[in-house]
Amino acid sequence: MPNNLQWKYVPIPDRIQIKNFSEALFSDTKYWQKAIACLLLQKGIETREQAQTFFAPSWGHFHDPFLMKDMDKAVERILLAIDRKENILIYGDYDVDGTCSVSLLYQFLSQLYPNVSTYVPDRYREGYGVSFLGIDYAEDNGVSLMITLDCGIKAHEKVIYAREKGIEMIITDHHTPSDTLPQAIAVLNPKREDCSYPYKELCGCGIGFKLIQAIQKRLQLPEELPSKYLELVALATCADIVPLTGENRLLVSLGLQALNQEPSPVMQALLASAKTPIQVRDLVFVAAPRINAAGRMQHAQEAVDFLSGEAPEKASTLETLNSQRKSADEEITHEALSLIEQHHEEDSPATIVFSPHWHKGVIGIVASRLIETYYRPTLVFTRSGEVLAASARSVSGYNLYEALVECKEYLLQFGGHKYAAGLTLLPENYQLFKQKFQEVVSRTLPAELATPTITLAMEMPLEKITGAFYNMLKCFSPFGPQNMTPIFFAKKVFAKEITPIGKQKEHLRLQVTDATGKLSFAAVGFGLSHKKELIQQGKPFTIAYQLDENHWKGNVSLQLVLKDIVS
Repeated sequence: MPNNLQWKYVPIPDRIQIKNFSEALFSDTKYWQKAIACLLLQKGIETREQAQTFFAPSWGHFHDPFLMKDMDKAVERILLAIDRKENILIYGDYDVDGTCSVSLLYQFLSQLYPNVSTYVPDRYREGYGVSFLGIDYAEDNGVSLMITLDCGIKAHEKVIYAREKGIEMIITDHHTPSDTLPQAIAVLNPKREDCSYPYKELCGCGIGFKLIQAIQKRLQLPEELPSKYLELVALATCADIVPLTGENRLLVSLGLQALNQEPSPVMQALLASAKTPIQVRDLVFVAAPRINAAGRMQHAQEAVDFLSGEAPEKASTLETLNSQRKSADEEITHEALSLIEQHHEEDSPATIVFSPHWHKGVIGIVASRLIETYYRPTLVFTRSGEVLAASARSVSGYNLYEALVECKEYLLQFGGHKYAAGLTLLPENYQLFKQKFQEVVSRTLPAELATPTITLAMEMPLEKITGAFYNMLKCFSPFGPQNMTPIFFAKKVFAKEITPIGKQKEHLRLQVTDATGKLSFAAVGFGLSHKKELIQQGKPFTIAYQLDENHWKGNVSLQLVLKDIVS
């Protein structure tokens, strides 16, 4: 990551409002209590009742699934298929959200009815979404009802193709629809313009969960029945990087409770290397890469079989595939960085690299890795048959998709959204595209977006940090997009016992003290070794930090995780 960070500040509410809210919450106005009240107000939480709901998410906070447009049609068609003894095919994407969605609905429906099967497209032969091959598979196996999960919202031609073969489709998807919807039996998507469902940001698996809730409600099954699938929904929600607000935060909170109280054998195997208690970061960095590795390196059906509990022995297969993925990822990233240096493109407006032998399944990961070194829009190309294929990633605030639209004359096809996209082009158009894309980014990327940003919640001096404050801060979890771990700042601090750590000595371990030197906190600064000279001069400096716990030899203490240091 580049050395310089922009500091942005969340607006601080009115002092009187903070004081009054603190008194309503705690009957007191200590500094840390006012800090908690301020953090809540910054999130739009303004009453004691709203705070109680935020801090204690429970089953009763779920929205009625039948508020979702077409939910009644979807449930009736599924129950009709069961009554008629039709063959049902559950079709999903090959990423974590898709495979968790397929596993969730398969496990639920197969308890009610035996004629249910699953299908996940091959990333390389079929690509993303509903495929003609998948529909042909359904026809060959006597399927008359297909249910898509995490895909299908733009599958207009595929729905017609399926209908011609006597196959009806229910589409469940969370991606943004086109102006017109596919002519399916039902289309479940809260982002539909005509859908009044109160929460719009569910991932694909979250919508699958609402479908299960609706069937449970219609059949008057035990209300707690869907709860056994919360761990899958939590994994999918965290892995898909959707906002951890509203119903998503509820799903993840309850899912983490389940994982830490009575995890399924599948999740125990998947998270065997994670420390307890299981947190969001374990789902994102331990579980999700292993599930994703199946679709990247082999076939995502391996992940579905494992997640469905039907092939526990595949845990070792997923571990092996993930190791292969990591090796490919590291090797390609190293080669890509070397190419950038060889061609003297360190200062280009965008990073665009190509090698014909790079593994298509990991180039998206590599693009994200390159942004950590060169903070700018990035495309990584490889050869895919007769064409070149790329995964693209953007920096915060920059609309990558719009930039690609300006270059569409050189593209065979492309798709995606603001921050991530995929595309293909003919080899002879690679240099033309590269030149045009660089020009577009140079013209449209504002200078303020060319530097990474950290957002600071408020000032929290060292002397105001208490165990009570940290314990209350933990109640804001689970942390994730739009509910990030708060970053605070403290002025006029000093450092002692400064020790570079890490393989390349790229990190710092130190003690952060106040002016007296009597108040001290252990601190770690990842990637901040370049700040060593600044903090060892004996002059005061300002830190941006998060609060965390350090566990060492049975002892637990507060520590600061430094995000940046400035003079």
